[in-house]
Amino acid sequence: MAVVYVNDKPVDIGSERLNLIQAAEKAGVFIPRYCWHPALSVVASCRMCLVEAGERKDGKDTMQPRVVPACQTPAKDGTVIVTNSDKARAAQAGTLESLLLNHPLDCPVCDKAGECTLQDYSYRFGKSQSRMIDDKNTPPNKPHIGPNVTLFTDRCIMCTRCVRFTREVSGEAELYVASRADAEQIDVFPGAPLDNKLATNVVDLCPVGALCSKDFLYTQRVWFLKEQKSVCPDCSTGCSVHLDTNKSIVYRLRPRFNPQAQGHFMCDDGRLGYHYVNSDKRLAKPHVRRDGTLAAADWGEALAGVRADFAEAARRDGTGVVGVLSPFQTCEEAYLLAKFLKGLSGDVRLALGPVPVVGEDDTYPKDRRGRPTQPVKFTIRAEKCPNRLGVEAVLRHFQGDVIPFDDVLRDAAEGRVQALYLAAGYPPREGWHWLGEEQAKSLENVPLLVVQDLFASAATERAKYVLPAVSFAEKDGTFVNHAGLAQAVRWGATPPGECRTDGQVFLDLLQRRGLAHAPTLRKELAAEVPYFRPLEAGDLGEYGVTLGGAKGG
Repeated sequence: MAVVYVNDKPVDIGSERLNLIQAAEKAGVFIPRYCWHPALSVVASCRMCLVEAGERKDGKDTMQPRVVPACQTPAKDGTVIVTNSDKARAAQAGTLESLLLNHPLDCPVCDKAGECTLQDYSYRFGKSQSRMIDDKNTPPNKPHIGPNVTLFTDRCIMCTRCVRFTREVSGEAELYVASRADAEQIDVFPGAPLDNKLATNVVDLCPVGALCSKDFLYTQRVWFLKEQKSVCPDCSTGCSVHLDTNKSIVYRLRPRFNPQAQGHFMCDDGRLGYHYVNSDKRLAKPHVRRDGTLAAADWGEALAGVRADFAEAARRDGTGVVGVLSPFQTCEEAYLLAKFLKGLSGDVRLALGPVPVVGEDDTYPKDRRGRPTQPVKFTIRAEKCPNRLGVEAVLRHFQGDVIPFDDVLRDAAEGRVQALYLAAGYPPREGWHWLGEEQAKSLENVPLLVVQDLFASAATERAKYVLPAVSFAEKDGTFVNHAGLAQAVRWGATPPGECRTDGQVFLDLLQRRGLAHAPTLRKELAAEVPYFRPLEAGDLGEYGVTLGGAKGG
């Protein structure tokens, strides 16, 4: 047992290998820092984490004569850490004064204002006045640094987090420190902009407003944003994210640390792939085909029609009724739709919708030639959907097997499908369409077609009932990633127009009273489907719950 003493408070750190910053956090003491990050190498360049340190032996403290950087000093049994002494406070205040000498007063226009550690530390650890009387150094900004990132050079405090990230995590080393002393600044090598699929993580890593996202730049003040913890739907990695919205408009996604999922970072495909949520082209109300033309209808009429028509089709021939569950649905939504359809007839067939796969898994870091290197620190999955495993578990429980979508299209083309409920909810993506025009022709032979989707498509053109679906940002539920990690998806925006959440639509089809409540439905799902038994508490916690093997049922 190793015990360290933080401001005279003993803390047991066990056998963990910690630095003084981490040891102090176990005691509830925060040590300010800029350059240190748990996922990057230690350089101790910012000097913000200076503390007094020493060793306790036989009840007597022997302190080092000078303050030391807490990030670079290992904690061991008997280590003494003092963060609240006059010497430590003076060192931290002096470091802040040095960092602020040339820092511009851009807070009123800076995107980082409101979540900037330079602001926060200046208030908590700094001085109220500056002694700077000379002109500030104002190097030119570099908006050309990358397609998704811009650099305000005069705001940079040279913590070098971004440089280390591009060398150690993304691996392509586009950023470097040019010049030395008061002329040093971050730059890119000629002809090699910051353009990799992890590039925008440097914006999150930057502790000040030097590196900014071009996508978010000048769009919203952060204190207006409502933050919600959710999960990225763009691939089966299932990155934990912060979903930032205001007035039901999604403004950005940011990575949320999860050691069981992706770690500290996320890819730019997921980070910047949310814009379809805000599109004004989304389906916003139910439509029913009358006299060959789709016309807007209210929910009561549409759902009553779907329920009656499917009940009649199942009564005539249950094997001719098919429900397609989307890998973009939550586990709870898939469960409710399966309950509705199987409740009509045990002969109703359930199938899995198209699973988008683009290329191969993309691993990082890479070398300067773009070749993957070891050890792998981040993976962008080729499977571009968030919940295939969860939906397959539901299908195995209710259907006994996973019927692929191609089988449904073949049966539809041959006239063996009389009623088809097509739950889609696929976001639009370049280079991949969930249903092409040729595939959609197979649906022309289906007398009764219900399509539930985000946007109009070749399928909605052939449907009798078109129901609007909602995006990941507008619903609660559970996604299961490639490794069987179940994470909670939470809504941060309300759906457009007259949309109802998919779960609510299925509850209404089941004629169950009340509103869809994810934790309650999760408990019901866990009680009925053995694969989800670990979720019976309803709460998935901060990092999610790992389920059993990949094949459940």
